[in-house]
Amino acid sequence: MQASKAETELPENKPTRSEREFQNLLRRLELALDASQIGVWEHSINRDVILWDAQMHRLYSTGQTDRVVPTWVWSNALHPEDRERAEQDFERAVAARGAYDSQFRIILPSGEIRHLRSRAHFYVDEEGTPSFIGAEWDVTSDVLLNAELGKQKMVAETRAQALEESNARIEHVADHDYLTGMPNRRLLDKRLAELPTDKSVSTLAVLHLDLDQFKQINDSHGHTAGDAVLRAASLRIAAAIPADGMAARVGGDEFVIVLINFAGLDELKAIVEDVQRRLRKKIRFGQEMLQSGASIGVSWSSDRRARNLLAESDLALYQAKKLGRNRIEFFSRQLQEDLRGRRRLAEELAQALEQGQVVPYYQVQLDARTREITGLEALARWNHPEKGVLAPGVFLRIADEYGLSAEIDAMVLQRALEDRAAWQAMGCSVPRIAVNISPARLADPALLDKLRRLAIPPGAIVFELVETIFLDDCDEKFLANIDLIKQMGIDIEIDDFGSGHASLIGLVRLKPKRLKIDRQLVTDVVESAEQRRVVGSIVEIAKALGVEVIAEGVETEAHAVTLSWLGCDSLQGFALGYPSSAADTGHLLAPTGHNGKSRSVAG
Repeated sequence: MQASKAETELPENKPTRSEREFQNLLRRLELALDASQIGVWEHSINRDVILWDAQMHRLYSTGQTDRVVPTWVWSNALHPEDRERAEQDFERAVAARGAYDSQFRIILPSGEIRHLRSRAHFYVDEEGTPSFIGAEWDVTSDVLLNAELGKQKMVAETRAQALEESNARIEHVADHDYLTGMPNRRLLDKRLAELPTDKSVSTLAVLHLDLDQFKQINDSHGHTAGDAVLRAASLRIAAAIPADGMAARVGGDEFVIVLINFAGLDELKAIVEDVQRRLRKKIRFGQEMLQSGASIGVSWSSDRRARNLLAESDLALYQAKKLGRNRIEFFSRQLQEDLRGRRRLAEELAQALEQGQVVPYYQVQLDARTREITGLEALARWNHPEKGVLAPGVFLRIADEYGLSAEIDAMVLQRALEDRAAWQAMGCSVPRIAVNISPARLADPALLDKLRRLAIPPGAIVFELVETIFLDDCDEKFLANIDLIKQMGIDIEIDDFGSGHASLIGLVRLKPKRLKIDRQLVTDVVESAEQRRVVGSIVEIAKALGVEVIAEGVETEAHAVTLSWLGCDSLQGFALGYPSSAADTGHLLAPTGHNGKSRSVAG
């Protein structure tokens, strides 16, 4: 059945289905553009106007709704610094009849600056007019975020670079002497460890040298003069050795030189003699000409063996100094025998430790004003079954060389705790006991557990650290271990303070309870105004940091009086008491009279 004409005709003015779909699509597009806050514009190239939708007006805060907008509205809104570039971007797109892509800043009527992104495509309309239709949206948040990210990246990169530079400086400081800039013992040990595997090495020599008259220069002209001598010596040594050699400062006035690939003994002797000749030349210090020199021990090998050369050269140096200084001594068979003797002594010392022959002797520390006993220092002695009681000078250097220092420290601490308990059982009032602790013992990872097992009463024991320890090893892990030791009730003292190694920064970081002024500064304190000023300055610094001061090396009553006047808290030395056995110390600590107090020691 055929439909009628009326049935097939559409109502007048009623949109077709395709028109409805197109309108719906437009509505959806408008909704999407509104939600995304993207403005749409159209620019006919031949006309000086642009078509803006409502969102474009909102982006530029014009307060208008006109569809047709003069092009100057856009140009005037551009930031002055961006105007030329933005207009050139559009002109290039027009010339190329291609895509337009630009980003610029605009200044709103309120003065606020916003960042906009604009993109458009070229087309030719129905009338053949070239045009662009495009979109713009606000990217201020993205720009600011990217700027902040860029800033943070730059900051991070700057910090990373600073950290890298700082690590390099730390590594350099760790491997070099602070005064002369030369390699230190740590870097020397690294080099000596590398040499046996270095196939380019044919001959190898180690020179061990000490500066002669250095102590006298320090004593007579002060530490500043001593520092000048050390710096001059380092420069002269560096100038004397070949480029492939190495020189290191390994102690106060002690240097080690490593030479490789020299032609033979004659060339080696020539280099050694040149080093000594340079070091004999006088050094200007102000108006003074200082005379030093050097004693040198040499050991060499025709291959690259380096294991024993350092010890052998040290033994040769000892021989040079023993024979009168300002000498050169080469390691010999006789010295080899001496070295074997030192090894035998080390073996005996190890056995002595097993048999409990290493015992503490105690030297009193007195209050500088009342002369009452305020502390004891436990000093290691070797109770040898045949040679009697041996002073530490006989065996401590051997102990260091053969790795026995930590065992000696542990034994002295153990015996000191036993002696303390025995004295308390006798009714004695026992003061604090200072016990030396070596770098080797501090480096023991099990040290803290060992100390905890000893159950040391708080305040009973003090650990004495030599000054060089916190110069060389004052890193965060070291300081953390020291803090844990303090938390056990064990005070920290710095021994030999003023011998030239410490820094005030290291002292502040370590925060010791006390420091002991080096005996070299005490020796001439009565006669030397300069020494008194030095000691007085140390006392003032210590007081400012809340650190007590002990002066050691007190050998006369005049020393005691002067040091008390300078502000020292405690005194220690032969004038006040010699190191004594545990039994004799117990008698000294025994209570006297009715008050039960231990006796004071008169000056």
